[in-house]
Amino acid sequence: MEIHVRRVYEPPSRADGVRILVDRLWPRGVAKSKAGVDHWVKAVAPSDELRRWFGHQPEKWDGFRERYFAELDANPAAVAELRQALGGGAATLLFAARDERRNNAVALREYLQKPRSTPAADPVAAR
Repeated sequence: MEIHVRRVYEPPSRADGVRILVDRLWPRGVAKSKAGVDHWVKAVAPSDELRRWFGHQPEKWDGFRERYFAELDANPAAVAELRQALGGGAATLLFAARDERRNNAVALREYLQKPRSTPAADPVAAR
């Protein structure tokens, strides 16, 4: 599956595929009619507490990712909702943050693309 990441402020592109907003709040100054958002999956956004702790400080990026992944692991229903919205083709995770390299959509793409072990798939855990 091909997952792109773009700021919601950029105009939609044909290459985007399904466009999914992954922020908890609707971005300021973006008209819903012009955003080209196909799905808004608020439940996969980082908690307000984590978002405030991170504050887009580059030195906290690794800690943010670790804590965000733990939040996602603890919320399988939200991750399942996102996976369903992604479908099987190209998709774009949309975000509003100014930092295009260190934001929740970038971390979320990493989370989705990384193989995750589950108790049923992990023979050691199944014992």
